[in-house]
Amino acid sequence: MASDMTSPILDALSASDAPIISSETFPSTPSLNIKSAIDRLASRHMVEYETIDKEVVVLTKEGEAVVANGSHEAKVFEAVLAALDGLKIADLPGIVGKENALVGQGNAFKRGWIKKDKDLLRATTDSIVDETQAQLLNIKQTQTVTDKKALTDLKRRKLINVQKVITFKITKGPKYTKEFVKEETDLTTEMLQNGSWKTAHFKPYNFNAKGAPTPSGALHPLNKVRSEFRSIFFEMGFEEMPTNRFVETGFWNFDALYVPQQHPARDLQDTFYISDPPTADLPREDPEHDPHRPKTVHQSSATEKKLDYKEYWDNVRQVHEEGKYGSIGYRYPWSADESLRLVLRTHTTSVSTYMLHKLAANPRPARYFSIDRVFRNEAVDATHLAEFHQIEGVIADFGLTLGGLIGFMEVFFAKMGIHQLRFKPAYNPYTEPSMEIFGYHEGLGKWVEIGNSGMFRPEMLEPMGLPKNMRVYGWGLSLERPTMIKYGVSNIRELLGHKVDLNFIETNPAVRLEKE
Repeated sequence: MASDMTSPILDALSASDAPIISSETFPSTPSLNIKSAIDRLASRHMVEYETIDKEVVVLTKEGEAVVANGSHEAKVFEAVLAALDGLKIADLPGIVGKENALVGQGNAFKRGWIKKDKDLLRATTDSIVDETQAQLLNIKQTQTVTDKKALTDLKRRKLINVQKVITFKITKGPKYTKEFVKEETDLTTEMLQNGSWKTAHFKPYNFNAKGAPTPSGALHPLNKVRSEFRSIFFEMGFEEMPTNRFVETGFWNFDALYVPQQHPARDLQDTFYISDPPTADLPREDPEHDPHRPKTVHQSSATEKKLDYKEYWDNVRQVHEEGKYGSIGYRYPWSADESLRLVLRTHTTSVSTYMLHKLAANPRPARYFSIDRVFRNEAVDATHLAEFHQIEGVIADFGLTLGGLIGFMEVFFAKMGIHQLRFKPAYNPYTEPSMEIFGYHEGLGKWVEIGNSGMFRPEMLEPMGLPKNMRVYGWGLSLERPTMIKYGVSNIRELLGHKVDLNFIETNPAVRLEKE
């Protein structure tokens, strides 16, 4: 134990004629034990010490073999020299070994000890000096290499290793005594009763010592940022949408959003399709088993009209295939089978669509949001995952305008600490007009894309049964990007997946989005 070294160190200082001793005085003792002991003595001013870091060169197991038996190239030379009529190249591994032949042949050629005569190897001299063996023998004795080129070559050949060695120079302190007096760490009942506390030596408190870490659970950074976003939404009067269905039909994920069936997003290289079962039934009302049924959102009443899913299905088909509600549509043969294919949802807008359709039973101003996982068939790299989180907000009301959406985005992102916004026109199949949102990031010193937004198209809203004068804002952003920015993570694979550092999860601080 470390405490066992305190007395030997004090004895060595007392016996030494010099005022300084080295930890090398105790060659068989681990440096960690010596460090613990001198730290204990130094805290009582009994000793003082200086830490010395140095690098030493040591031989590997293969290097020791070279010192004992000669280098690879020397063995090759000796084998070639012993063959008076020349040595066949193919026979060399069988005489000196495969490793010696592979490494030594090239070095022997390089030093000019042997030459090639057709398929034979012949010696060019009668004697050699094995420089490699001599170098390693010197290294073994001195543990140093002065020639940097030789050091690099021997390391490349894995004949030596460079190791860091820590030693200590120890001197007597102002309160040095030959004997280490045991210090009590606790004042016990027995000491009070027998009076021994009066003569006891108590260990002083170390107020600089760090407390022992307390094992406990830890929230993932994504959950911390998610919680902060939820607080912002609730503060602004939003209700959370249920997002517990990862598998959706093409109808809710694409068709109801006015995404054409030929859209590239519906290709296999962009979307994960379910193979068993491959398709679902037609959309229908199922209040008892409806995973989207809201618990906190307005419940149905006698004044609400009953939702007709058959009519909604037909309206979506017509607006795609023939055009309806003043739109000419896409004018293509719409496939019911394609609409019923099961997919891993590519966005949480499929949930927003379902909630807006439910809202059509009793149209009224509403604010919904969701934060949950979505899936895209993307190549994984430093900024992309096949599975990530989407933050989505939806506002439905009468008389909404594009200017109102811009104003709301400025208020929403200001609560995240982003006060400079720019908007760029964009295209989305289900919103028109559409805008990409850019925010100026002070830490990065540049504008970065932080979200997408727009006003849902009539071709999406009117088939649901929503009034013509009702408008709906929609916007979304990923959860991973603001988390990476706040925690300084440059590779998204270090934030989510098997490369996550658990120590980072346990030690990362809380986050407040409005603080830089």
